Amino acid sequence: MEETPIFEDRYRVVAVEEQSLTLRAERSGDVLKIVNADPQNPFTEQDYPPGKLIALNDPSVEPGN
Repeated sequence: MEETPIFEDRYRVVAVEEQSLTLRAERSGDVLKIVNADPQNPFTEQDYPPGKLIALNDPSVEPGN
């Protein structure tokens, strides 16, 4: 099975907690847990409803402020 780079796959939201999101990759099936670095702004099901399809952005190639 060919490995897909993390930022080239799309992910489905599997679970939402205030301080973490659990995602499953569409192509590879890999499961990721994203930890919230800002406890003042928790993740919510309103923002990340289970089943929502999202893509991850590579912060090393994003323009800075």
